[in-house]
Amino acid sequence: MSGLIVSRLRAGYGRIPILFGVNISVADGEFVGILGHNGMGKTTLLRTLMGYRPATDGSVQFNGTDITRASPTARARMGIGYVPQGREIFSTLTVADNLRMGCLRRPDSKQTIAAILEDFPRLTRLLDRAGGALSGGEQQLLALARCLCAEPRLILLDEPTEGIQPSIIEEMIETLLSVRRRRPITMVLVEQNLNFIASLSERILILQKGEVTREIPPEIVRDPTMIDEFVGMA
Repeated sequence: MSGLIVSRLRAGYGRIPILFGVNISVADGEFVGILGHNGMGKTTLLRTLMGYRPATDGSVQFNGTDITRASPTARARMGIGYVPQGREIFSTLTVADNLRMGCLRRPDSKQTIAAILEDFPRLTRLLDRAGGALSGGEQQLLALARCLCAEPRLILLDEPTEGIQPSIIEEMIETLLSVRRRRPITMVLVEQNLNFIASLSERILILQKGEVTREIPPEIVRDPTMIDEFVGMA
């Protein structure tokens, strides 16, 4: 089966368990959101899916291959991209060099970057500027663009709107929807911004105390009274 299948996944930090048997299925080409309060295990889940945290139990399959014990590098080569919370761009490198870093495994980097910039026109006028000199929103766009330079089949996206001005949040929504129309891509999105997660997700999973407790449609998230009733997030 193509896509991502997570079965009974457990992980933590040392002797402190964080994930308690997470089960998730994401079909090829699907955008799935993960919503929950801080400290519920959302970032730990993405880091475990990327291989930065070892699974202590359960399994992770990607496009029919068991990757539970695979390294982050191996997962990246299989087509999994990760945009972490805090962006982690190369602050001393220019925007252009950051994008080139995303193309390290691609021989046609110039063509790849040119295609990516079609979806991120704001970055075109910033190519010679150091990443650290960009605004928080521009850095987030750069982190997304750099990830897409590797042409991932699955993107793990962690809290992309944190500290970002509303205008760039709307720009990110439009950009990701445009990217999805133009190329096959799957996404797992961890986010607290209710409008952002509702605008991009086909399904939203609620993560509470390290477990997926329910699934809700995006329209519930758009109604503050309903999200308070169902999730307690309002």
